[in-house]
Amino acid sequence: MINEMVFDENNVAMIPSLGISYQLNETAKKIIELIKEGNSKDEIVQILANEENVDAKQVYIDVNDFFAKLKIYGLLQ
Repeated sequence: MINEMVFDENNVAMIPSLGISYQLNETAKKIIELIKEGNSKDEIVQILANEENVDAKQVYIDVNDFFAKLKIYGLLQ
């Protein structure tokens, strides 16, 4: 489902085939874009930690929580 997701200018992610939309913040949008590019969870953590100059341990917790939510919504296997 993630690969079907498209974004509008207001960070609303849509899955056209299902008619579902989600309001995202910038970080969530970035994570989804990185997933769509084929990055692993660990690679995403490192990319975000480096971009924001923050501790990778905290980023890992946040990314892991977001991945869990994506799984709950059936957007990620």
